[in-house]
Amino acid sequence: MTKKAENVIVGISIGDLNGIGPEVILKTFEDNRMLEFCTPIIFGNVKVLSFIKKTFELTCNLHGIDNLDQMVIGKINVLNIWKESVNIDFGKNDENVGKYAVKSFTEAVAALKNKKIDVLVTAPINKYNIQSEDFKFPGHTDYLDQELDGDALMLMVQDKLRVGLLTDHIPVNEVSAHLTEELIRKKLLTVNHSLKQDFAVNKPKIAVLGVNPHSGDNGVIGKEDDQVVKPALKKLFEEGVLVFGPFSADSFFGSGQYEKYDAVVASYHDQGLIPFKTLAFGGGVNYTAGLEAVRTSPDHGTAYDIAGKGIADFNSFKEALYMALDIFHSRQQYEEMTKNPLKIKEKQL
Repeated sequence: MTKKAENVIVGISIGDLNGIGPEVILKTFEDNRMLEFCTPIIFGNVKVLSFIKKTFELTCNLHGIDNLDQMVIGKINVLNIWKESVNIDFGKNDENVGKYAVKSFTEAVAALKNKKIDVLVTAPINKYNIQSEDFKFPGHTDYLDQELDGDALMLMVQDKLRVGLLTDHIPVNEVSAHLTEELIRKKLLTVNHSLKQDFAVNKPKIAVLGVNPHSGDNGVIGKEDDQVVKPALKKLFEEGVLVFGPFSADSFFGSGQYEKYDAVVASYHDQGLIPFKTLAFGGGVNYTAGLEAVRTSPDHGTAYDIAGKGIADFNSFKEALYMALDIFHSRQQYEEMTKNPLKIKEKQL
């Protein structure tokens, strides 16, 4: 296995085979120019991918391999991590298909952990059919947090719009209980570091949205913002971290306030993702910040309603791939600059 210095090895988990994941993966690599700066390794089965290719009348050439040492630069490598045939029924929720989605994902994470691949891009899964005795995670992020060093944080990104979450896949009635000064501090430091390391922002400005309507209206509509959020932000600001808020969430995006900041951190899932997907749907990327390795994903789900029809838009998956490559290179540059402080000063001048 030889590797050109500029060619990044991209591991790809196949996602739910009955969804649009395999379709958008192969559509992305229909353009041969993609292979000039990255080499994909799809964790799945070459017979299954050949069936998908034939179904959608795609022309990309697949290179089946049985171990990672057989990878060939400049080809679409498909690592056979299972041998048996799989019944694909587009648009259907299938527990058996969920098992293959998990197998693809866990094998890809192991390769990422062992530095056999440089970055990981994950196709969408069905959070219901992946559950089993061996895999009890609400999604990709929680498993990555367990397997990789660091503190995982979901960061949704499109260009300079970046939305992070203090809490993610938990019920709304548990949000307040999870929001502690310690958690807020940890998450905001993760966002601050990611902006510097992964997005080359020298002095990040971070906006934080309030938990309650109107950020609690001075305690009239809940006390969490005054008693938990504000003290945490005040301490961080005094330490030199440029955090601002808490802002009232209802008007923050509509007024364009978000454009003044390098990232916005929401208190809970829908508070951040509804405005993000309204502004960026189809072109956004889900990035797992805070980990030792790079993982991205498109901002959409399995899309069972259009699966098998050949009409899936691959733009979000392609953007996820581009972002993984950009962050990989940004981290290399950041590491080089931190080893040479003079370069940091030169960049700031």
